[in-house]
Amino acid sequence: MLELDAPAAALILVINVCASLFGLYRSPQMIERHLFRPYWFFRQRQYVTVISSGFLHADVPHLLFNMFTLWAFAFPLEPVMGTASFVALYAFGLLVSGAGTYVQHRNDPGYRCLGASGAVLAVLFASIVYFPTASLFIMPIPVPIPAPLFAVGYIAYSWYASKQNRGRINHDAHLAGAVAGLVFVALTEPGLFGSAWARFAG
Repeated sequence: MLELDAPAAALILVINVCASLFGLYRSPQMIERHLFRPYWFFRQRQYVTVISSGFLHADVPHLLFNMFTLWAFAFPLEPVMGTASFVALYAFGLLVSGAGTYVQHRNDPGYRCLGASGAVLAVLFASIVYFPTASLFIMPIPVPIPAPLFAVGYIAYSWYASKQNRGRINHDAHLAGAVAGLVFVALTEPGLFGSAWARFAG
């Protein structure tokens, strides 16, 4: 079974779903307590929130979209990378996206955010380098969507949504997470970029 080949991805998915649903329906104060607030990160020593906020979501659609993306790309990727490297990739994406959010909003006392999007985008973009010709189906679209096209659409939507500045979803983390995924692959498997381009172009 796929989840047995991807134990870390399965565990991350389960933690995200359980923690988010518990927070949304049983303990809203838990979500409030673990929001990432860049302005208060050092001032009130809210260090854990850069991690804990990445396992919580603003609403069910936010959770479903992130977990669908994680399922579609992480589960095939982990067996190829290896569990240790996959966990390092996920953590790298989470931390880099948090750092990007901090830099952008460190002077805004009212800014707060949450979501796994930065780490998920790192997984998505790393997966594209490993599987450049992959496609996925999204209902109700009746044709497969090439993974690179899905990634571009995801980033375009994130850029638009970040300009609207609505809700607590950390859209600003998406681009940083995407870059983190590419950088991670460049550092650990630099030869993959040439072969990925050859496969995609050919």
